[in-house]
Amino acid sequence: MNNLKIIERYRKLDSATIFGGVRAVLITKTKDEYNTASGYEKTFMKGVNNQTPGKVLVGFARTLRMVPPRLDIINDKPASENSPEFEAMSSCTEENVLVIDAMRFHHASVGGDVKFLNLYMNKAEGVVTDGAIRDLNEVKKYNFKIFSAGRTGSIGIPDVWPYEANVTISCGEAVVRPEDLIVGDDDGVVVVPNFIIIDVLNWCEKHQKDEKTIKDLALKENVSPGKYYNPEFFKKLNK
Repeated sequence: MNNLKIIERYRKLDSATIFGGVRAVLITKTKDEYNTASGYEKTFMKGVNNQTPGKVLVGFARTLRMVPPRLDIINDKPASENSPEFEAMSSCTEENVLVIDAMRFHHASVGGDVKFLNLYMNKAEGVVTDGAIRDLNEVKKYNFKIFSAGRTGSIGIPDVWPYEANVTISCGEAVVRPEDLIVGDDDGVVVVPNFIIIDVLNWCEKHQKDEKTIKDLALKENVSPGKYYNPEFFKKLNK
C-alpha cells in the first residue's frame, strides 16, 4: 500500500481510536517478546494543541531537534538554507509533517511567518511542536495544519536552537522517529510507530465497525451500551 493510500484511510479515523489501536497492537506485539509493561509507551503528545481547529493532520514525520543555544553550537552548525531547520523543512513533501522537538519550552518560538514559508512552498501537510509558533495569524494563511503548545511574539533564543534534522526526537513527551505516522485532530496528536502502521490501521477500521454495531444494538433494544460495550462482546465480534 502506498503512502497516499495509507494517509487517505487514516483520515477517516479519529485520534482517540488510533491511540487505542496503537496501545492494543503494541501490547499484543510485545507481551511475549519483552514484558507485560511493554505496549504502554507514550504515543499521545501532551500539551500540543490544534491551532487550526477543525482541520485533521495526517502525514509521515520529518523531524527537527532543538537544543539550548550555545556559542560553539551556533558557530558549528551550517547557517541559512543549509541549517538543520531548513534541511528538515526542505525534506518535506505533501505526505509529510514536520515535527519539532522544543524540549517542551511552551513559550519558545520554533519559527514563524518567513521560515514556515518553506513548508508552504513544499506543500507540507503541517507542523507539530511542543514549543510555540511565532506570527501564528500569518502562518495560518499558508493553510497547512498547525499543532503547537502555544503562540508567541518572542524568538527562540535564549531557549532553543535548531540542532539536527531527521533524527529520533521527543515531542510532547512522545518519541517520534522519521517515517512514523502523525495524526492530529481537535483532541490532540498521536504517533503511530512506523513498524505497526498497517496493523494499527486494520485494528482501528475493525474497531470502528464493532463500535457502530454496539451502538446500533443499544439503540435498537433501548438498553445501556454497557450490555455490549465490554471485552466479552468484543471477543464474540472478533471470532
